[in-house]
Amino acid sequence: MAQFSRIDVVNTMRDTGMVPLFYHPDIELGKKVLKACYDGGARLMEFTARGDFAFEVFSELNKYSQKELPGMIMGVGSITDAAAASLYMQMGANFVVTPSLREDIAIVCNRRKVLWSPGCGSLTEINKAEELGCELIKLFPGSTYGPGFVKAIKGPQPWTSIMPTGGVSTEESNLKAWFDAGVTCLGMGSKLISKDILESKDFEGLQKKVADTLKLIATIRREKQ
Repeated sequence: MAQFSRIDVVNTMRDTGMVPLFYHPDIELGKKVLKACYDGGARLMEFTARGDFAFEVFSELNKYSQKELPGMIMGVGSITDAAAASLYMQMGANFVVTPSLREDIAIVCNRRKVLWSPGCGSLTEINKAEELGCELIKLFPGSTYGPGFVKAIKGPQPWTSIMPTGGVSTEESNLKAWFDAGVTCLGMGSKLISKDILESKDFEGLQKKVADTLKLIATIRREKQ
């Protein structure tokens, strides 16, 4: 069962401005990545469930998070059907992210009042998702659409909350472009938790990178006000 309400989740996404994305089959490595992100100030983690037996890894990481990392909100991504969404919610997933808009996933998540964020690539899809009760749209792949797409959507629909994912980097110019366009938060995967960091097990470096990125996001937002 989810430990955080969907309102708690979306507010944390809005407040921090960043959702780290991560997958690795090694549970112990995953715990170290989680701890580094947490110590760097992140309070959300999207576990991208793409490998065989990924549900077993998620279950252990969520148990670890609940015991050792108070306030850390674990969710799951790359979910493609309602059965998978239900499985991960049984293991305590606090939010569910999908690569595309799926009404069957919306129904099972809404039934348990768990935040779901569908991948959308058009105004029509965004409107449909919001009609189904979506609080936060995942713009995917973000690098394909860019900040200009977000700005165009926010013109007629300023109420729409958007989280670009895919190709979002930690560079100041990239972060500024997205937040200036009006995004609510950013989903950050390999540009934040890189293959080099995982191979070298540079968890101190990861902690610093997370802290620096969050600080930069906060500065950009203050200057935008």
